Amino acid sequence: MNLKSKLMTAAAGIAMLAGSASADGHGELNVAYFLEWPMPFQAAKVSGAYDEALGMKVNWVSFDTGTAMSAAMASGDIDISVSQGVPPFVVATSAGQDLQIVDVAVSYADNDNCVVRSELEIDKDSAGELAGKKVAVPLGTAAHYGFLKQMEHFGVALDSLTVVDMAPAEGQAALAQGAVDMACGWGGALRRMKESGNVLLTGAEKTELGILVFDVTTAPSDFVAENGDVVAKFLAVTAKANTEWNASQPQAMLEAVAKDAGMSVEDAAGSMATFVFPDVETQLSEKWLGGNAQTFMKGVADVFVGAGSIDGAKDSYEDNVNVGPLQAAASM
Repeated sequence: MNLKSKLMTAAAGIAMLAGSASADGHGELNVAYFLEWPMPFQAAKVSGAYDEALGMKVNWVSFDTGTAMSAAMASGDIDISVSQGVPPFVVATSAGQDLQIVDVAVSYADNDNCVVRSELEIDKDSAGELAGKKVAVPLGTAAHYGFLKQMEHFGVALDSLTVVDMAPAEGQAALAQGAVDMACGWGGALRRMKESGNVLLTGAEKTELGILVFDVTTAPSDFVAENGDVVAKFLAVTAKANTEWNASQPQAMLEAVAKDAGMSVEDAAGSMATFVFPDVETQLSEKWLGGNAQTFMKGVADVFVGAGSIDGAKDSYEDNVNVGPLQAAASM
């Protein structure tokens, strides 16, 4: 099965599931998140702040990829996904899944990348030598989008590569074992990948090329419509945690986040040093949810279409952003 057919199979499955998903207001909230992806909200997760603010039990479920989050929201198993990558969100909505972005979770150009095995001695000046190599990529994710854009930048034809769909942790293991020549991913897996190789472009270099990397909090549109107050309260707790972290990066908060993320305090601090957590005002600005995010999503979709990864893009992704709950959260 080639790269396109794998991604299209996943997208088709999501589209089929989407038809059966429904929001039916209940006494518990099911939230998806990533392990080894340390963020301020986890301190509030540990303290029970979400349960207290929402007046209900919040069940937290860890996932390996944003594509898996989309599938879980389509089946109705997950109500809200924290820090879902924009590319998997775009893949799902392009396939017909009715999801909405409700906030900008984190920006992280330096924490999502591709790593080339050290023995190959390939860097940005010799990237053309990647032709014929085997690459581990989590399809339909931010890492996949970054991979496509980097290969486009370096002029490496996709059909000259053997692309294997692997979650970041699997790709890291394969890279360490020499089973693949390059692996793409994020978080703890990316940190370990760097023990086996080197990146082609830094975060700053990627940003300069227009390869933006950020995650969003997402939810099924019908869930947001029927539970807008719940979503707003959830986002308010997240915003409060971000504000506390941005103000002084408290050690106690770092320790709580690290433990919940399954990381050492040192590794969590290293990852968070490369993260930016925009405040609510910034998120609502034109730079983000006020217009640029919608334009960026269309660009991501067009890149996937051009690479043959999905069949088509929506004309616009404006309906896939709902700032109502975030605006409400700002006054809480």
